[in-house]
Amino acid sequence: MDGTADGLLPRAARALAPRVDELIAGVTRCLRDEVPELFEDPELARLTSENTAEHVLGVLTGLELGLDPSALDPPPADAERARTLARTGTSVTVMLRAYRLGEGVILDRLLAELPRLSDDPELVDTAARRLLAIATRYVDRTAEQGVLAFQAERDRRLQWRLSLVNAAGLRVGTALDIARTTQELADLAAEDFADLVTVDLLDSVVRGHDTPVTEPFLLRRVAQRTGPEGGPEPAVKVQEPHICPDGSPAARALATGQPARQTTADRATLVVPLLTARGTTLGVARFSRHPRHHRPGRFADEDLLLAQELAARTAMAVDNACRYTHARTTALTLQRILLPRRTAEQSAVEVAYRYLPAGDRAGVGGDWYDVIPLSGARVALVVGDVVGHGIHAAATMCRLRTAVRTLADIDLPPDELLTHLDDVVIRLSAEAAAGPDTGPDPDPGREPAGDIGATCLYAVYDPVAGRCSLARAGHVPPIVAHGDGTAGLLELPPGPPLGLGGLPFEAVEAELPEGTLLALYTDGLIEARDRDVEVGLTALREVLARPAPSLETACDTVLEALLPTGRPHDDVALLLARTRTLGDDRVAAWDLEPDPASVAPARAGVARQLTAWGLDELAFSAELVVSELVTNAIRYGRPPVRLRLILPRPAEGRGLSTLLCEVSDAGGTTPHLRRARTFDEGGRGLLLVAQLAARWGTRHARHGKTVWAELSQTEPAGLQALFA
Repeated sequence: MDGTADGLLPRAARALAPRVDELIAGVTRCLRDEVPELFEDPELARLTSENTAEHVLGVLTGLELGLDPSALDPPPADAERARTLARTGTSVTVMLRAYRLGEGVILDRLLAELPRLSDDPELVDTAARRLLAIATRYVDRTAEQGVLAFQAERDRRLQWRLSLVNAAGLRVGTALDIARTTQELADLAAEDFADLVTVDLLDSVVRGHDTPVTEPFLLRRVAQRTGPEGGPEPAVKVQEPHICPDGSPAARALATGQPARQTTADRATLVVPLLTARGTTLGVARFSRHPRHHRPGRFADEDLLLAQELAARTAMAVDNACRYTHARTTALTLQRILLPRRTAEQSAVEVAYRYLPAGDRAGVGGDWYDVIPLSGARVALVVGDVVGHGIHAAATMCRLRTAVRTLADIDLPPDELLTHLDDVVIRLSAEAAAGPDTGPDPDPGREPAGDIGATCLYAVYDPVAGRCSLARAGHVPPIVAHGDGTAGLLELPPGPPLGLGGLPFEAVEAELPEGTLLALYTDGLIEARDRDVEVGLTALREVLARPAPSLETACDTVLEALLPTGRPHDDVALLLARTRTLGDDRVAAWDLEPDPASVAPARAGVARQLTAWGLDELAFSAELVVSELVTNAIRYGRPPVRLRLILPRPAEGRGLSTLLCEVSDAGGTTPHLRRARTFDEGGRGLLLVAQLAARWGTRHARHGKTVWAELSQTEPAGLQALFA
């Protein structure tokens, strides 16, 4: 028997060997009592138990064989436990304390055995000091390697968190779309952070309602994703509304704006509110882990901070998407309200039209179209494009469309109308530049104040002459498709865009036989990121050259051919018009001598013509109107004097006809309606015309004027009052 200290220690280790299970249980019990953090996570608890057994067996075996345990490598699972501690966010001091506690339990047992094996106090003391030195070296070496593994895992986790945050900056919020943004968060977090991710927004946020939110909260599931390991499908489906139960973690997060963390035997969950910079709660994101899938199963404090960072970025993107969607919806609604829902009744052309808003972040723009009935059975066709996008562009479009209608109402030629419209744009730009600062701009994507600009194409078609007068202000030229299957650009002087001022516009007249197809459009139809303008024009000409059963079908065919995705880069307005003509059978004209005696023959000619047209019921009103107009032209105008009757085509679905009476002379004086006093001998002619006609007015030409009146087969109420 070895009577030295080196011989006494192996004997003590062999004495404890039969009770090694009891020793392991004692160390484990001590750790559970003193450092319960090691047993909160199931995986960490398993590793701690395995490490404890391996450490005890390793130390006793080394002492029993006469080896220095401090020279032995720690068990491999020891480094894994250190990494798991780092992943769960447990402090490194917990690991170091566990080493010291375990060391104390084992030393107590070994030191208690030494006096039983030797009655030499000096030998026992020497062996005890020898044992304490060995234990200290062993714990120090094991702790050092554990700290290195712990720190390496902490560094790796830090890099992982930073990379995840960077990935969120690149992958979350790539589009101003609520569903896509929230799904991007779910996809990202489900890759390595959680086994199940769900995102619920308040229903009022999804619907864009700015109403106070009260409990119980009504949520709508907008995104969800399970991890690579799979798992049970959530009970709530995407886009399905559901009530958030009172007192639930989600309800508390919505009410307080604070995250909630839960850990059960089969699941760990983080519920994080989606908070905007303004402190508004949009909804909640839920991250869940299953211990059997994810290591570690519970969420550490660092995980909570990471989840809050991801939620904050997502909330900012969702808030931007909500604001964009609200602004886009408002602008689109405004745009659709301001554009004509149906064209006014007229017989000059058959029309069909389409409007498509931009499909990307550009949003709704200021493209517009219009069909305006004019006197003499003519019609004005308009297409325009305001620079910029958003509510301001739509509002500017409304003002310009109103201005065009007002200018068209006084029958200005196309070039003169564009000149006046140019002045309107210049005034609007000046007003915008000088406007007061009213606070933050609700539409940050709009063009700077004062930079209002637009393009416009204005055309007037006369079905009697079969001719069209057109002028454009920086707008793309129209396309004319003929009945022989050919289509080409109608060459027009380009003219400057509206808002430049000081430059002239030039009108061109073109003959358009009956059945000619005239296409007016904005540049969004032919321009694209991946297509040259000339390519778009060629494609448009080819499509319009092909026959179509109807104009509505032709519109759809054009959009399908040039915009196959249905989401144009810029706004698109398309107006197709197929011309009609009014032949000699619907037009009658007389040249009159500038003599009051010509009034009676004119009335007689009108009566005969109305009989031929089967409109005898209009004869009385027409004769009165013609008498007054011819008399005024002879008395106040200058020769030559000309009378013309036009019978437009009846409106579709209506058998009633209208009659247009026109009297032209070379004078420039405009007649005005006035109320005659009791003893006045004149001044009642135009009042009579206004009572008999559905509409009346004056249009000026290069030389002279035309006073016109429109009569309907429906007797105006003013006629009964006039002769009551």
